[in-house]
Amino acid sequence: MLVKDMMPNFELFRPATLKDAFTLLDRYGKDGWKMAGAHDSLSWFKDRAKRPKAVIDLSNLPDMSGVKETADGIEIGPMTTLTELANNPIIKAKYRILSDSASKVASPQIRNVGTVGGNVAQDARCWYYRGGLPCYRAGGNTCFADTPEGVNREHALFDTDRCVTVNPSDTAPAFTALDAKFVLRSSKGERVLSASEFFIGPKIDITHLTSIRPEEVLVAIRVPKTFAGANFYFEKVADRNAWDFALVNVAAAMIVKNGTIEDCRIVCGAVSAVPRRLEAVEAIVKGKPQNADLAKLAGQSATRGARPLNYNQFKIPLMANLVTRAVREAKA
Repeated sequence: MLVKDMMPNFELFRPATLKDAFTLLDRYGKDGWKMAGAHDSLSWFKDRAKRPKAVIDLSNLPDMSGVKETADGIEIGPMTTLTELANNPIIKAKYRILSDSASKVASPQIRNVGTVGGNVAQDARCWYYRGGLPCYRAGGNTCFADTPEGVNREHALFDTDRCVTVNPSDTAPAFTALDAKFVLRSSKGERVLSASEFFIGPKIDITHLTSIRPEEVLVAIRVPKTFAGANFYFEKVADRNAWDFALVNVAAAMIVKNGTIEDCRIVCGAVSAVPRRLEAVEAIVKGKPQNADLAKLAGQSATRGARPLNYNQFKIPLMANLVTRAVREAKA
C-alpha cells in the first residue's frame, strides 16, 4: 500500500543566480525538479507521485518577475504572480485578455503566490495520472481514462492519441491568442519557441505538456504588439467559479475596423493536450462583419473533428457556445 501522508525526502536548493541554477540542473538532470510558486509542486510531492532527488526553487532568482514594455511589445518574467499579471496597468490597457485569464485562475490566495511560468508549465491534472497509475503519460502502456469504465468528464475532445488529458492552464490560451514567444535558457544556450512549439501533445511527447527540457529554465514570455489594444474576449466555464480548472475556456484577439474583422486568433483550452487554435474558424471570420450570424457560424465550425469520450459530450455544445460568444462579443 502506497503511503501518502508525508513527502519523500529531497534536497532543496535556492540558487541566487541563473548560472547557479543551470549548474544544479545539469548536475541532477531528470532527477531535479524546478519549483516556481510551489502549489502544484507540493501537491505532487505530498501524494508521492513525483520523487525528485533535488528541488531547485527559482523564486530567489533576480530579474525573473515583472512586466516591461519593449520596442516589439511586452516581456513578462515567469516569476510574476498571477495577481500581478491581472492587475498590471500595461496589461489591462493593451493586452486585457491576459489580465482576464489570470484573474480566473483558482482563488485569490493562490493567485497571490502562483506564478505565470508555473501556470503555463503545469502538468496534467488527470486523476489517473496524478494518482500514480501506470498510464501512458506515466510511462505505462494504457490510458485509464479512455476506457468504457473510465471517468473522463474533464478530458479531451481533440488529439486523443493514446493520452486524453487536457492542458489545464487558463493563461495558455490567452498567450497563444496573442502569438506569444517563450524564452528557454540553459547552460548550453537559448531557445525561443512559439506557442505551438512550446505546448506539445502526445504525438510529440506523451509524457510532457511543454517542450521545456530538464536542464532549461523559462526566463521570459514575449508578447508582440500585433494585437495591442485589439478587441478581446476571454471566458472560462468551470464547475465552481473559484478554485476549479476549466471545463472549457476560450480566448480571442481580434482586430476590427469599421465593423469588419481584419485579423484574429481564437484559441480554446481544456479540449486538447495543447491550447487549441481554431484556424478554420479564424479563416471563416476574417474579412467579415462582426455580427451574430457570423458568430453562430463560427461556433458551429469550432467543434468539427471532435471525438467525445463517454462522459464529456457536453463539451461540444459548450465549446461551440463559447466560440460564438467570443466572435460576437469581443470588444476593445
